[in-house]
Amino acid sequence: MGARRLPGMAALLTAGAVVLTGCGTRTVDRAPSSPLAGSAVPAGTPSDLSGASRSGPIAAPSTSSAEDPVVAPRRTLKLGAKGKAVTWMQRRLTELGYLPGRADGRYGGTTLAAVWAFQKVNGLKPTSTIARRTWEALETPKAPRVLVRNGRPTRAEVDLTKQIMVLYVRGEAKLITHVSSGSGIPYCETTTWQGKQQRFCGSAGTPTGNYRTTWRASGWHKSYLGELYNPIFFNGGIAFHGALSVPLYPASHGCVRMPMNVAQVLPGMLGKGVPVHVRGKFRRA
Repeated sequence: MGARRLPGMAALLTAGAVVLTGCGTRTVDRAPSSPLAGSAVPAGTPSDLSGASRSGPIAAPSTSSAEDPVVAPRRTLKLGAKGKAVTWMQRRLTELGYLPGRADGRYGGTTLAAVWAFQKVNGLKPTSTIARRTWEALETPKAPRVLVRNGRPTRAEVDLTKQIMVLYVRGEAKLITHVSSGSGIPYCETTTWQGKQQRFCGSAGTPTGNYRTTWRASGWHKSYLGELYNPIFFNGGIAFHGALSVPLYPASHGCVRMPMNVAQVLPGMLGKGVPVHVRGKFRRA
């Protein structure tokens, strides 16, 4: 799987420090607003869904027909809530392409990350409270804004402004997730790597542009800045990967963090050589 290979090893030596693009998150502090997932297992071997032709109009995730309108429970929910209203919300989010975890009627961190993604796509301020506006959006949801109009039918789009990632498969939005990209805050960290102490510096940015998925690793992959879960690299040392902390703001060294449950299934949906388009810019409040 190439786990011994250092991602993005176009390294530049400057004033005794190694300047390179990469990321790692397993050792970071958990933010209070960051949804956490339970333990995970490596996903299976991915299939190649790169697609061979350009797409036409993008189809939105499926919703109920006009003859069968969706009626939400409309009960205000707080994080930690349990019951039928939570189960309904989880099933609805799953139907729309989000990944809230099992429909177990428990509103925990995994479901919260899916709620955030849904709220951001629908123009709502992300919050853990499910009230009238979120219920209304669940009844009549919006599709994610397409970033690349003439893109391949199978591709990943990362919206740095909204901090979401959308995976299109054969022209349809199959997976929509909350993410946390590079913080943009320059860093220098000293760590032991390859048997010796080294100093690594970087900009912690996630560059915009057009890329393709390259190599990947299963399970926890050790990098010079920490550990990444099920990483799928697409721009040198920058990867999609699962993380224990995925806050509402850019917080990584440059990678695109996602919830652990999403990182479990993504390798089976996102093949090698698939286009990855990164657009936008996050503006801190």
